[in-house]
Amino acid sequence: MTIVKGFMQMTGSIQGVSFYTVKGSDKVIMRTKGGATKKQIAKSPRFENTRKQNMEFGGCSKFGSKARRAFGGLQRIADYNINPVLNGMGKNLMKLDTVSEIGRRNLKLSQNKEILEGFNFNRTYPFNTVVRISPQVELDRELLQATVTVPRINTDVDLLNIQKLPYFRLLVAIGTVSDMAYQEAKNQYKPLVPDLHGASNTTTGEWQKTQSIVPEQSLTVQLNDDLVAELTDDVTVLLSLAVEFGNIGMTDEPVEVKYAGCGRVLAVK
Repeated sequence: MTIVKGFMQMTGSIQGVSFYTVKGSDKVIMRTKGGATKKQIAKSPRFENTRKQNMEFGGCSKFGSKARRAFGGLQRIADYNINPVLNGMGKNLMKLDTVSEIGRRNLKLSQNKEILEGFNFNRTYPFNTVVRISPQVELDRELLQATVTVPRINTDVDLLNIQKLPYFRLLVAIGTVSDMAYQEAKNQYKPLVPDLHGASNTTTGEWQKTQSIVPEQSLTVQLNDDLVAELTDDVTVLLSLAVEFGNIGMTDEPVEVKYAGCGRVLAVK
């Protein structure tokens, strides 16, 4: 992989070379095409280690995808591509399995929950630099329910409104991620509790003016009662909070502005 600098700002393909960009970077990446065929990778003994790595990569991708869903949509305000970061967390979890062979290692988030504690959806302006108050959190793991109480907000002091937008609102999401294990019969990674792998629900607060004093408010969020019975020790519960900024829309009502806001994981149980 090569990073293109200078006057070349193209994307696309030219004679076996691809140019592309990634979210969160203004650089153009150059990559050459070619390599081993799919059949060689799938069958040749030379690529046995590659197949094992690919199997684990698939498991990490599935983990990252469902962890993202557990954020309840709040990740839409991220200012960088969080997918590879979550996939990387999956890989780190696999490395902690020192018993299973490579290509069969398990992902046990439930035993390493701290890796998602405080996870920020933003890098340029992380949550604590934008929302300068300390919310109180009550997370009931057994009921898959949580309440976030946000103290009074003086927007002149407690809110960093980068784009000077007229409205903001708070959103809270609860979600779950199951541990994953390699299943020999299906030759792929599967969650131990499928219905609680990437489940989520979100509560959205009312729009507030960014030039005001907003009284203390509480937001409660809960997953479907049917999922409570399926909760096991193999499931990790996430609670996330985000602030989203808005502008006046075509109907004279506030609408969210893309990427205007920030969020983070408040608690993990």
